[in-house]
Amino acid sequence: MGAFGESLAAIGIFSKGYGEVLLKGIAPEIAGRKPRFQTTEGLKVIDTNHPSFVFGHLALYPCRAWVLTGAGDGGSVQAPSAWNDLFAAGVECKDDVEGTIYPKLDELAAKFFSAQDAACAYVRTLDDAVFARENPNEKMRSRFPTVGTALTFLLAAHPMMHFGQISTWRRCYGLPSAMG
Repeated sequence: MGAFGESLAAIGIFSKGYGEVLLKGIAPEIAGRKPRFQTTEGLKVIDTNHPSFVFGHLALYPCRAWVLTGAGDGGSVQAPSAWNDLFAAGVECKDDVEGTIYPKLDELAAKFFSAQDAACAYVRTLDDAVFARENPNEKMRSRFPTVGTALTFLLAAHPMMHFGQISTWRRCYGLPSAMG
């Protein structure tokens, strides 16, 4: 166990905590909806990621902690395989008007939270030397050259980036700041 893993786990858990706070007041029937406004030109739908999409998307990634460190595929931490078609990077976030496209928000959030907890517990067990290794993912290596930089993105920056989308989405729906 090393100092880097402890630090990374702490910020990963902090990120998860912000996600938990953002859920306050979100009615399940709107969690998969995009904000919309009536304008003089008609209805305007704002093309933004909604909470259901964000939590489903984020649930796909904590298992990569094991992949990046060469310790397997993350096993039970993995999200259901069907979620890849719904939430993988580059997949369009759809306005789920009928509530039939995406799983329920509580299921999506629970999967992300449990996977994030497991990944943070895992990185706490790693020696600092593991984080200094070259990132084995060639596609990500130019942005995140080491295992440590890749894991910092996946467990901290990536969730916070998407949680910013939920923060704005909340305001579009008239919800107060989650922090207040």
